[in-house]
Amino acid sequence: MTEEETGVLPKILVVDDSRMVRASLIKQIRHRFQIREETDGEVGWEALLVDPSIRIVLTDLGMPRLDGFGLLERIRSSKVQRIQELPVVIISGDEDDEARQRALDLGANDFVSKGAGCAEMTARLESLLDLTNTRRNLALSGQNPIIDPVSGLATPAYLNHNGEQLLAQARRRQTAISVMVVEIDHYEQLIEWHGSRVADLITNKLAKIIASKVRREDTISQVSGARFAVLSPSTSMAGCCAFALRLQRAMEKLVMTYREERIRITISVGISGSETDSMQSVESLIEAATERVQYGIAAGGNRIVNSDGEVDETVAESYGNRLISVDHALLQLRIGAEEDVMERLPEVIATMMPLFNLLEERLHLGIPLGVLENYKK
Repeated sequence: MTEEETGVLPKILVVDDSRMVRASLIKQIRHRFQIREETDGEVGWEALLVDPSIRIVLTDLGMPRLDGFGLLERIRSSKVQRIQELPVVIISGDEDDEARQRALDLGANDFVSKGAGCAEMTARLESLLDLTNTRRNLALSGQNPIIDPVSGLATPAYLNHNGEQLLAQARRRQTAISVMVVEIDHYEQLIEWHGSRVADLITNKLAKIIASKVRREDTISQVSGARFAVLSPSTSMAGCCAFALRLQRAMEKLVMTYREERIRITISVGISGSETDSMQSVESLIEAATERVQYGIAAGGNRIVNSDGEVDETVAESYGNRLISVDHALLQLRIGAEEDVMERLPEVIATMMPLFNLLEERLHLGIPLGVLENYKK
């Protein structure tokens, strides 16, 4: 039975040497989770050994005795399956890209900023918990194998099954969900020039690169020979575009050598998501992303395409600037900076629209949603 069915709140282990940071985090999530707090990685590890009710680990990186990297490494190398498979979220401060990549390489699931708002923090943790429950239930039921034995990625059946559950949760919680379809450009030509064996090697290399860059709660599946689908819960359009650009740059730098011949490849990426597309089904999101990746290949390849057209660094940055933190807006109001909030009122409304929609759906308050939709543009 799940925690919701038993009425027992799931437990989170919070590991941070700062009492103030722990107190702030606990204040934000205690309405939804039980909390166990520890002051460094060593005592956090001991807590994991003795407390099987812990469902998620939320840890800082810089700590005395055993830091977050060391704790993460112990968790992922544990011979105890329940510990090894625990979702681990990093409490992110001022770490550089190298530190974040190291944490991802060690098996971190996600990062949350120390200044993240309550809604964002709770949504991310609940998404991880839901994903863990889904995978556990599928494994226990024996239905639809999760992993394809050839690719080592999720099977298309699991992608759809898991995706429908995540989509339902996104609707209930008014959170974002995104789909990327990644395809090797001009794959048939690649086979013609170099043979199917080389094409398979290149496809396997792409699969490994994608798998190394996604979060653990993301689901990756090889849906055809040169095409992969990535389902990302709690991921905005800005985050999805930024990921696609990083993946594109990684492939542009890749040079493979076969029989003294240097082979370069490019990829195209189609993106869909709950912020821009109909959420009727995961299949419809995948179809929309597939149409866009096909458009990118037909346009010459090495393209990223979403509902607005082609995406580059400038476009991706504009998505990131569209939303403003509600917590920040409220802080500005508390200190008397009303004009600063008014200047970014369209972004505030855009951020709050999921809440307005939910209130109108459930309470019928007469909120002028059409007016707000026009004003946020």
